[in-house]
Amino acid sequence: MTAIKNLFKVKNEIKNPIENEVNPIEDREQIRMTYYHLGYGDSAKALGEPLTLGMALRDLYNSFEDLCRKELNEQGLLKQPHIQNQEQEKTNLRKLETALAIYEGQIKNKADEIDRHKHEIVDVRQNPDKYGIIHADKRPKAQFYIGLALLVPITIYLFVFYISASYSSFFKNFEDGSLTAAIFDAEAFSKALNDGALEAIFVGTIPFVFMGLGYLVHMFQKEKGWKSVMKLVVLFVLTFFFDVILAYLIEKKIFDFNALPGQSFTINDALQSVNFWGIIFAGFVVYLIWGLVFDFVMKEHENVDKIKNFIRSKKEAIKNDEDKKQELIEKVDEIKQEITEIEGKIAELQSKIDGFIFPVKKYLHYHFQYMKGWYQAINSELKFPNKQLDDLRRRCKEEATEHLNRLNLSEADHQNIVYS
Repeated sequence: MTAIKNLFKVKNEIKNPIENEVNPIEDREQIRMTYYHLGYGDSAKALGEPLTLGMALRDLYNSFEDLCRKELNEQGLLKQPHIQNQEQEKTNLRKLETALAIYEGQIKNKADEIDRHKHEIVDVRQNPDKYGIIHADKRPKAQFYIGLALLVPITIYLFVFYISASYSSFFKNFEDGSLTAAIFDAEAFSKALNDGALEAIFVGTIPFVFMGLGYLVHMFQKEKGWKSVMKLVVLFVLTFFFDVILAYLIEKKIFDFNALPGQSFTINDALQSVNFWGIIFAGFVVYLIWGLVFDFVMKEHENVDKIKNFIRSKKEAIKNDEDKKQELIEKVDEIKQEITEIEGKIAELQSKIDGFIFPVKKYLHYHFQYMKGWYQAINSELKFPNKQLDDLRRRCKEEATEHLNRLNLSEADHQNIVYS
């Protein structure tokens, strides 16, 4: 036991190559040889006895462990990687905690917004003015129904007029010089269908063109600025110009039916004809009336729908906020799981920092040097028969293997072991 203590005393004295002016390679070689000679001497004294070897190896291990525990500088160096890893994990933990606080705040804000939307859905029915919905009614006013009652027959009239007028101006062969027969032909669509599918499609879709123009007038009136005014002017000019063409063609066919040989129809004749202006009045002016009634009905309908649209928008906002809230909750759950894992890593690293780090590779190197000296003494110093020497070496090997197994060092593939 004294020899082992002296060994570590020698080892400790030569540990610092700078202070002792010893080359590190020579330092390691001296320590190796010291263990070798110690094993050689102990084996020679004990005649290679395996039982003595077992006790010597235990003393060697205990002395080595005590020395390592006392070498605080070396322990600090061995623990430095764990300290650095722990600091990195603490930094990651702080980042996650900050992110967690942000996400939890966002979840609370989304929950407050959802509650506010739900309250507004209930409150808007009683206090629409509070939400900027002026003159909103829960039920349509009488003006809406009156306008709708006027709009339907005017729409039917325009369909009849434009189907008849377009057929008369483009396809009809006149057999009567009266204006009524020229414009209103009860069989205009059926005649156009008999003339061909394209003719029927043409005269049948003309009214929809004017309905579309009327709808555009309504939509452009919602816009502000001179561009909107210009668009409205262009639409009215186009509609008027088309009605002028229809009136001119119809008036020309009436003139040609009643004209004497040598007479020709001119623009001046059209402008001076009452029939020409009558056709325009029957078409364009009624179209303007239809557009005004349509715009009024749509505005009344939109006025009724303001509360419904407000509620619909709030329900959509609630759905979007709930989806966003669910995404945030999932992120929070992920962050909490990561925080739990990092806290476990920090605690594990702290146990390593607080514990004792045993340098496995270093000890095994000294252990094998000691055993090398032990075997060398058996081979050189003992004068036993070869069979007895073989048996002695076998028993010593078993004792050394059992010693390493007891310490869980027989198959160590790592540099250090941490004892907490």
